[in-house]
Amino acid sequence: MPPMNPSDLKSIHTDVAKYYSDKLHQHGDTPRGVDWNGEQGQVLRFAQLLRVVDLATAYSINDLGCGYGAMVPYLQAAGGRFSYHGYDVAEDMVLAARRRHAGAPNVDFHVAAVPTLEADYGVASGIFNVRLGHTDAGWMDYIRSTLEAMNQTSRRGFAFNCLTSYSDAHRMQDYLFYADPCALFDLCKRSYSRNVSLLHDYDLYEFTILVRKAA
Repeated sequence: MPPMNPSDLKSIHTDVAKYYSDKLHQHGDTPRGVDWNGEQGQVLRFAQLLRVVDLATAYSINDLGCGYGAMVPYLQAAGGRFSYHGYDVAEDMVLAARRRHAGAPNVDFHVAAVPTLEADYGVASGIFNVRLGHTDAGWMDYIRSTLEAMNQTSRRGFAFNCLTSYSDAHRMQDYLFYADPCALFDLCKRSYSRNVSLLHDYDLYEFTILVRKAA
């Protein structure tokens, strides 16, 4: 697959950063501030994504689209030893995350569209949902480009979620992107690992894909 045009990719990152900065200003560092309906769904998504992680061992993790760092207390409650690196294209989100988690050990946040550090695992929650005015083809190029970066910076595996093309038609919104779970499963299976899981059984209009790499 040829690399995505840098100007097109920059346009997506700029639009997404503005969208989420506006949400943060409207709702603060809350689930609604990162465009989720509430904490229950947010936590359920974390549970699915983190099935790729061996929480019983020491690990490092890249959280792409980290928002205000809501995953940090979830990981802390899980009780394992971890190093966390959060990344977001919206500078306001990163600043909010740094304020919220000031002094937390082994936790840092960066303004970036892709991970800048290699880690054992990478996760991305919600970053592929809000396509705004971009075309489906252009948005799929963005997804592929981002997954390639996640693969290159994740030693043991990575996970991401998307809204599903199996959503009820009357509930779909024009500014959102509804991905074909079978197509993305096939992409990950052919490109990244033999060990790929598709989770589509947790009662939200979305799916999660886990990519586990050989030890």
